[in-house]
Amino acid sequence: MKKKRLLATLLACTMLGGVLTGCGGGSTSTPADSSNSSETEAPDASAEAPAEGDAAAPAEGGYSMTLIMSLRDEFLSALEEGAKSAASELGVTLSTQDANNDTSKLIQYIESARNAGDSAVLVNLVDAETAQQCIDAAGDMKVVFVNRAPADTSVLGENAAFVGSNEMTSGGYQGQFLAEYFKEKGQTDVRYLLLQGTLGLVHTTQRTQSVIEQMKAGGLNPIEAAAPLVAEYDRSTAMDMISPLLTTTEYDCIIANNDAMALGAVEAMLAQGLDPKSIPIVGIDATVDGLQALVDGTLAMTVFQDPNGQGFGALKAAANMIEGKPINEGTDYETDETGNIVWVPFEPVTPDKASEYQNR
Repeated sequence: MKKKRLLATLLACTMLGGVLTGCGGGSTSTPADSSNSSETEAPDASAEAPAEGDAAAPAEGGYSMTLIMSLRDEFLSALEEGAKSAASELGVTLSTQDANNDTSKLIQYIESARNAGDSAVLVNLVDAETAQQCIDAAGDMKVVFVNRAPADTSVLGENAAFVGSNEMTSGGYQGQFLAEYFKEKGQTDVRYLLLQGTLGLVHTTQRTQSVIEQMKAGGLNPIEAAAPLVAEYDRSTAMDMISPLLTTTEYDCIIANNDAMALGAVEAMLAQGLDPKSIPIVGIDATVDGLQALVDGTLAMTVFQDPNGQGFGALKAAANMIEGKPINEGTDYETDETGNIVWVPFEPVTPDKASEYQNR
């Protein structure tokens, strides 16, 4: 990403200044670098709403916005930093909130941001089916869905956009890697164990669909070694679910919808005295732990999803929407044919490239 150097510089300057805070704290906003309030309850959405038109008015030094995350994890924390970097660049006052995987709390935070006079809200959906509810709760605010796309993208338009990565390419990179791996071995029939994320999420469906499609496109005959395991993107859940199958099922590879579940499979194999290097285990996200597993050889490949880029692009999109500009203006990212979606590209990462991504 061409934005990485800029983002790294901005973040380094911020950290040196001692401004960034850790998890917890109140919901008080500060320009550019508001601390998050993941441990607080949702504000009272019944507070008096500002006068009509206030939501679009610039705050001192820029606009006022709120980023609402479905939950706080390593990836979304990095996405938050990307949004803060863009906020710093644009003079935006940014608050962040953690919905703790609770849609009702997420909606309350949106309503509270509207009542506080915010110009826009950045939403990481808990449930992809609730995008219209979020738009309705936002009123006159601009809405940018980030990372998790609405189940129905027709809800996007003049006041709503999506910034994320095309999930059909993420699983696709996994499928391409596996096709090349097994073709070199002269193997066509490939039995796989699949660790799925939360069912109903768009990216779960598309990551699963695209990996199988690309395995087939690469000349493989993918065969389910067992029914897919729904491990909710969680490392310990994946470890528990896959453990009984490791010594009772024949399989050639393990496919996971994210790095956390892939690492759960690695740990499960090690716990049973099995060598995770003996078969390809593939993940998505290129997390810190995932990249280290690549270096160690226990993970065969992962796919880099750019959290900083998504956060940066989402905040830029919100500012552009307010100002009537194309939503990708000021970035290197492309939009889809509707102009309502900004794509932040995925990148395949193999062990030989792991150090490059560790240093980003």
